[in-house]
Parts: sequence; C-alpha cells; structure tokens
Amino acid sequence: MAWADRIDRVTGAVFRVAAWGALAVVLVQLAVVLLRYALGLGSLWLQETAVYAHAGLFLLAAAFTLARGGHVRVDIVYAGLAPRRKAWIDALGTVAFLFPFAIVLLWVSLPYVARSWALLERSREASGLPLVFLLKTLIPAFAVLMLVQGVAQLCRAIAVLRGAAPAPAQG
Repeated sequence: MAWADRIDRVTGAVFRVAAWGALAVVLVQLAVVLLRYALGLGSLWLQETAVYAHAGLFLLAAAFTLARGGHVRVDIVYAGLAPRRKAWIDALGTVAFLFPFAIVLLWVSLPYVARSWALLERSREASGLPLVFLLKTLIPAFAVLMLVQGVAQLCRAIAVLRGAAPAPAQG
C-alpha cells in the first residue's frame, strides 16, 4: 500500500498545481468579458488562454479524481455492495477499461505530440497563442497519470481481495 499512497501523493501534487487552472479560467474569462463588453475589445490570445487553462485543469486533475472515486460509475449498485465485490469491480474495471484506454491513448498521442513539438505548433489564428504543442503534451501526460493512478487503484483492490481492510473513503 505504500506504493499506492506515494502515487496518490504525486497525483495530489499534480492536482494542486492544476487547480490553479480553475482560478486562471475564471480570471481570464472575466477579463475577456470585460474587455469585450466594457471596452469593445476582443482578445483571441486571452480566449485561447482560458481554453488552455480549462483543458489543463481537466487533463491533469483526472487522476486525482480517480483516486477520490469521483469518476462516473453506477453508484446505485456499487454503493450497496460488500467491500470484496467493490474490489472485484474496481480491479476488473481498471484492467478491462482504464488500462487499455490509457495505453491506446498514450500510443496514439505520442506521434501526434511529437509532430506538434517538431513544428513548434502554434495557433492557426495570427493573434493566437504560439503554444499548441504544450497543450497537446497534456494528452500523454493525462494517459500516464491515469495509468499510474490505475496501478494504485488495482493494488488497493487486490489488497482487499486478499483480506486487507478497504482503504477509508476519500472525499
């Protein structure tokens, strides 16, 4: 369980950094609205900044959400199950769905991101941000974080199946 706890600490640290993206989205979007409606000015790079921060927040916070049990599942059924049954569902779901999805996403995204870096890809708009390659880098980062957090989830499920007490619910 020490490995799983270390992984949780890493994804928690990534989340704490990414959470600032929520503040960035709010402040930048507020600036876009004020500039547009109070001063009649448009700013494409500010609009793109809000989109980038929003994407970064969700891609980097997904593993933390997984650790906290915040992803979608049929809680009506799951909530009433015994800990061993929950562990079976968690283990099978991780192996059958999470791992294949994250591995395929990582496999497919690496060449896509490499091309973007090779070109130092920028926005298609003349006044847009020249950082599309950095945004695309978050895709494989998301896949790796989900894989690593999936390992932690699987370790915990296996421990419960072997007789350990379930970890306390995090919220």
